[in-house]
Amino acid sequence: MKTRTFKRFGLCCMPLAMLQNAGATVAVQQPVLQQAAYIVPADSLGSITSEQPVLTAMHASAKKFTAAYIDEHDELLDKIKEQNNSSFQLIRKLLQKEGLPAELVYMTVVESKMKNTATSYAGAAGIWQLMPATARTLGLKISAKEDQRRNIYKSTAAAARYLNDLYDEFDDWLLVIAAYNCGTGNVHKAIKKAGSRDFWKLQYFLPKESREHVKRFIAVHFYYEEKGSVVTMTKNEHINYMAAVEKNNTADNNNEEQQPAPASPQPTLNWVLITIREGEFQLVLRK
Repeated sequence: MKTRTFKRFGLCCMPLAMLQNAGATVAVQQPVLQQAAYIVPADSLGSITSEQPVLTAMHASAKKFTAAYIDEHDELLDKIKEQNNSSFQLIRKLLQKEGLPAELVYMTVVESKMKNTATSYAGAAGIWQLMPATARTLGLKISAKEDQRRNIYKSTAAAARYLNDLYDEFDDWLLVIAAYNCGTGNVHKAIKKAGSRDFWKLQYFLPKESREHVKRFIAVHFYYEEKGSVVTMTKNEHINYMAAVEKNNTADNNNEEQQPAPASPQPTLNWVLITIREGEFQLVLRK
């Protein structure tokens, strides 16, 4: 019997109607908000097993910061998403067009709360908070009549070019996000002092604002996505994650080849136990 566990950050419950429509047998213990258990046919959750076979976990060093950040800013984050939903979708498409992970859109939330009117004390402007010199290098026009840093299309295209250049240099998304905030020179200095390219090992050699900037991005990503992705992992974490996915898929394929087809179409041993304990949503898949 194989057991796999999935946890979704910040998700407190699954609507009972969804489970019942999937053919679930529901057993609820009181009080409902503290503990509940659902038995669901495994085939009704096939997309979960195929799309997310291994947990994309949050690094332990980010958990405390994330919990405090979300506790303080959850209403603001909801408001930003509600008021800028079309901008979210547009930016995601523009990033993907440039070959970048769509989840980098959450940088605009951290940088500017997605406000085109945002201007920092240092002179950075627009949703991507580009500095004048950087913006001009990336081909944007800045004059008394026009500041293309405040144009969502042109600024996103420019930011995408910059992010691609940073990734070519660091080959690690957390280092890219740090360098976007404090410059490549500071990140290279931190790497040299730490003797490591792992963000979690070099973070305290970065300016405090920059290491917290990266953690704010991770917090916002997990808040909106309820899971991590390639842009919330170090390079080594991503390598290990992909290896775990491949190992998991290989094991599943081997099990399918070795096991005979079931005599009955009704699921007998395939089931999913879904539990909620103290606000944590957990799926345990058994085959």
